[in-house]
Amino acid sequence: MFIGESMNDLNDNLESPLKLLVSFSKLLDHYEKLIKSDNEFLAAKAKRILKTAEAYPVLREGFSNVSTLKEREKEIEIILQDSFSPVLTNNEIKTASVPFHNLIFNSSERFKNIINEAGKDFELTIKNMPDEHRYIIACTIILKFCYGFSLNFRRPFYYEIPDKNGIMQYYKILYNADFTEIIPTENAPKITQDDVDLLLDNFDNIELWKEKFPRNSYIFKGFVISNIFNVTDDQAISNIKAALIAEDKRQSKGFMSDFQDIFTSLLGLNDVKVGFSIYNAREDRFERVYGVDMNSFLLDHEESENCCTALCKASYKRLLKEKTFYSISDVDKFYEQSKGEMPQIKKFKDQNIKSAILAPIANEDGLMGVLELVSEIPKALNSIVANKLNDVMPFIISAVERSKNDEANRIEAIIQQECTSIHPSVHWRFEKEARKFIKDQLNGKEPNFNKIAFEDVYPLYGQIDIKKSSQARNLATQKDLNIQLNSIKSIVEEALKIENLPVYEQYLYQINTYIKDLESNFQVDSEQVISSFIKEEIDPLLDHLTKTNKLTDQVQSYVDMIDQKSELLYDHRKQYDETIALINKEMASLLDKKQIEAQAMYPHYFERFKTDGVEHNMYIGESITKEESFNPVYLYNLRLWQLQVMCDMENAFYLMQSQFPMKLDVASMILVFNQPLSISFRMDEKQFDVDGTYNARYEIVKKRVDKAFIKGTNERITQKGKITIVYSNKNDETEYLRYVSFLQAKKQLHDDVEILELEDLQAVTGLKAIRVSVLYHKKSNDKNFYTYEDLIKELES
Repeated sequence: MFIGESMNDLNDNLESPLKLLVSFSKLLDHYEKLIKSDNEFLAAKAKRILKTAEAYPVLREGFSNVSTLKEREKEIEIILQDSFSPVLTNNEIKTASVPFHNLIFNSSERFKNIINEAGKDFELTIKNMPDEHRYIIACTIILKFCYGFSLNFRRPFYYEIPDKNGIMQYYKILYNADFTEIIPTENAPKITQDDVDLLLDNFDNIELWKEKFPRNSYIFKGFVISNIFNVTDDQAISNIKAALIAEDKRQSKGFMSDFQDIFTSLLGLNDVKVGFSIYNAREDRFERVYGVDMNSFLLDHEESENCCTALCKASYKRLLKEKTFYSISDVDKFYEQSKGEMPQIKKFKDQNIKSAILAPIANEDGLMGVLELVSEIPKALNSIVANKLNDVMPFIISAVERSKNDEANRIEAIIQQECTSIHPSVHWRFEKEARKFIKDQLNGKEPNFNKIAFEDVYPLYGQIDIKKSSQARNLATQKDLNIQLNSIKSIVEEALKIENLPVYEQYLYQINTYIKDLESNFQVDSEQVISSFIKEEIDPLLDHLTKTNKLTDQVQSYVDMIDQKSELLYDHRKQYDETIALINKEMASLLDKKQIEAQAMYPHYFERFKTDGVEHNMYIGESITKEESFNPVYLYNLRLWQLQVMCDMENAFYLMQSQFPMKLDVASMILVFNQPLSISFRMDEKQFDVDGTYNARYEIVKKRVDKAFIKGTNERITQKGKITIVYSNKNDETEYLRYVSFLQAKKQLHDDVEILELEDLQAVTGLKAIRVSVLYHKKSNDKNFYTYEDLIKELES
């Protein structure tokens, strides 16, 4: 039997330090000794084998021509008859071959059957022996055989061979090299201890190995016997371990298909699908596991389900209380017996599942999830098969424990990022203090988290604010309340026609008064007053009308238009709220993306806030970067970057304005503070704040300046379509006029620069502002430039 590569000579296309010769010399030497045996049967057999070999000296001398193997096939079989016992040939998996080749010239019957079942197209190859390592492996064998150096390069070699059902089986190969010898040629350099020491540190340096062991510089003479064992179960368990250890496995496209293949091999079943569901102990619910191709057959199309409704009482007890396997060998039979009342059986039947195993993923703390194995073949999965899972469940449990910990850490990280974020630029300082805190704890001292402060940092502040947001909110509220009151009014008018009750007239009077006030005297508390009236007076009336079957359709129409959460008409206000949320989301997202570029230029502290618009603070200085690298040029660069980004945000806003539910405008402002200040982290508010009385002036200006008027007028300093830069120092004016000039040249700002004085604020005087119009694009790739007025005309035309 010949299996493997098609060639004329064993050494064809083989790059190796070994020149291969098949020889039975060492085996025949063994039979030379048996001739002298006292056992007449053994001696006679030895003589017969030696006589067979004597007729063909090449069998002892060695050969590399493959045709000789075919010509002397009968004689080779006789020589190897003791090594391949006919009695064990249907049980043992054994082959005779040469190293580093897929060529096999003798094998047991069982091995032949395994290969035949794999199919005509199957090609036998050794796994776990990369081509780039074959040369080096051969060198390590030479070091062992010829020089006595053992480099312990033992790696298990495998065959992966599908069975007749297409299920992958794994076979481990153990080599018997008793009948081999390795002989140095004249071209083989003498290997010293120094050479070995050098090779130990240069495994991947193939050229060095080839220098010490040139091609064909040694002769391999003999053959190897491979004893092969089916280790599918062990390999499947190992593959499960490897798959579960992998990082981001749920995001991997091939994870679930590979995982199913592993279970197919482990269970010896060709039709097995794998699913998972997570157990939420707090709510006693099963939840879907999110990831690429992740599935749950227990939940089917549901995102989550209460355990009591997902399982029958018996399966609930086994999985959640006893934490043992629950198997269904015949879903159709169970469905008929239970008359479709067992929820998990009904789910399985709806998915054409015929047999299933639910395995609890549980530790000492309780159930964490369920491993779901299903098949479309009845009785394929059963309680006996379930016991094979005992070997793999510990690894699945360990992986789920690790995954839950990772998820908890990820959730905590998201909470910190979204709610109590510590910016990466200053994270080192918090980490330093946390290490000190832990050190004090371990040393038995009273730990104290000291004040986190940064001195001599330059502040930058900017905002893109939604103009007249309060007026827009009030107008939306007025419209909603007006529609709701008029709808109520029509119902009460009809009710009055049916029953002439004075109280209905009183309701109409109150409703008309509210409608009139909405139009002419809308107050801060108007919404609350009207809402209380509707809840306390009108809602009970509508309930009465419904129960007495009066005006049922009209009342239902009213109810249908009411938002169930707020119990009010929430139409125009919803448009307003959604518009504010979208503006904040888009502007914050753009700012965050731009910030990545800014941090790459020079690290600095950054934070942003969503209000009616988006505000941001930045602080830059040497105490933040922890390095002696700060230079004023980085401050100037960040100021210019900020101004450019404000232009980008203005453009982005008006490009997407038409997509918002409600049309609103924005105005942008930058506040310049030319003196360095100190900031410290306030533990109570979980944010940085400025230190010192003088520095507090900066915070006062931030809070009030956008509502300030131009001196001697009633005009607000911030206007739609313009960027306002507020400052107090002449040097700042000169600096920012340079930036404005630069951005004018880049067609980002218009040439209508204004230098304005601001009215005095409380405790703050002498503020001035540069105000300049932004140039807009009608489309992202538009090369034309528009002022705000021109842009609005273009968009409305």
